Amino acid sequence: MRQNMSGIRFYYWHRHGARHVLSPRQGMEFGCEYRALNSYFEESAAGGVNTASASALQTTTVIQTKKNKENKPNSSNKIPEQAGSGLPFRIRVLSWNIDGLDKDSLRSRTQAVCETIKREDPHVVFLQEVVVETQEIIQELCPLYHMIPGNEEAYFAAILVKIGDVQVEETKILPFPNTVMLRNLISLKCIVKGEKFVMMTSHLESTKEYSKERQEQLKQCFKYIGARDKGYTVIFGGDLNLRDNEIDAIGGLPENIYDIWEITGKRPEAKFTWDLMRNDNLRMPNRFKPRCRFDRLYIRHSEQKEVKAEYFELCGLERLRNVQRFCSDHWGLLAHFNILSKIPK
Repeated sequence: MRQNMSGIRFYYWHRHGARHVLSPRQGMEFGCEYRALNSYFEESAAGGVNTASASALQTTTVIQTKKNKENKPNSSNKIPEQAGSGLPFRIRVLSWNIDGLDKDSLRSRTQAVCETIKREDPHVVFLQEVVVETQEIIQELCPLYHMIPGNEEAYFAAILVKIGDVQVEETKILPFPNTVMLRNLISLKCIVKGEKFVMMTSHLESTKEYSKERQEQLKQCFKYIGARDKGYTVIFGGDLNLRDNEIDAIGGLPENIYDIWEITGKRPEAKFTWDLMRNDNLRMPNRFKPRCRFDRLYIRHSEQKEVKAEYFELCGLERLRNVQRFCSDHWGLLAHFNILSKIPK
């Protein structure tokens, strides 16, 4: 007998605390994913990741892209440098929460995000808080990129890959078992300029009240990183909503996983990614102006180290003249990597 679900309502919460309603079908599908991934994130009897469960439960899509010719290399290799230089040894990764939940001047802000992407010319882009409206704008204005969304409803994370520069082998979307905010992990196995990468992004549970859930999600991400093929360099990041004491609470970073802001010199001007002293898109009801490093990028090197993080900077720092706001309440994170084997001797 088919159960009548018409009287059941499913809810999720976004980062500002507002409650949204899922349809019964959406709720049931989300509930199934929620329960199924519990088995994936459990440890096996041997103490490792339950890879048998993982292979059965992961949602996998294989996408192939055509390879285009590299741009001619620039004679300069100084950092920071103009994006799009075509240096054969340079790879760029951008991560940005683009705040699609704020409807104020959303189109103008998203158009400016697209202009930043085209100007900085990253090979891979991690996006958080994408909504259907901003997804359509990005796909229209960034035709040189292919978007891999982590969901198709409400708000979600996504990865953009530069067509021709990035060859995608497979994607995996892993919902977190404990999320109440539709959060998940997107994992992308790919080849960039001949080097093997796993690119991963997530938007971990938001607000101070969900610190415990967020810590558990971060541990799951780190465990997943540790289980990736050692022949691949792993780059993971996004709006992780992290506080430094939460890293301490889980015992610090796992061995062989490094914070890219830290290993590139801890430049103070690039520290705070959600900075209400510099960014007034979001205003607090009192004079308190928090400065937080919610957004982060991490790297796990391949067994034979193939790339080096050279430079870390923030982007989206310019106020848009037409709306007198910034692209987002978060700054973007732009990391520059060198392929060691391709650096001129």
